Amino acid sequence: MSMHSVCRSDELEIGQMKAFSVGSQRIVLFHLTNGFYATQANCTHMFAPLARGKIIADCNVQCPFHRARFNIRTGQVVEWANFPPGIQLLNVVRGQKGLRTFEVSVEGGNVQVDIPTT
Repeated sequence: MSMHSVCRSDELEIGQMKAFSVGSQRIVLFHLTNGFYATQANCTHMFAPLARGKIIADCNVQCPFHRARFNIRTGQVVEWANFPPGIQLLNVVRGQKGLRTFEVSVEGGNVQVDIPTT
């Protein structure tokens, strides 16, 4: 386990997300109504930056490019890329793949993310 301090807990309001470099990883930190969560920074479809997407229904992140949606808490695919019409043809090559998630804790007002060393 390798815990890294990412930011102060009051730096992100509920409903906000922000990209960070932590160790050798790029992550997006999300502040949802029930706490902080972290995922890999890029969509698994065409590697778009998820921090430029949007949080939907306080539990999903939507990619800014092709509207793939992922559960922020689990990383699971909620809806695969579906925009613009015709993108589904590419989906034959770019099969559904969930996001990598990271354990997050808050200690002394600091948000810490566990980035495995392997």
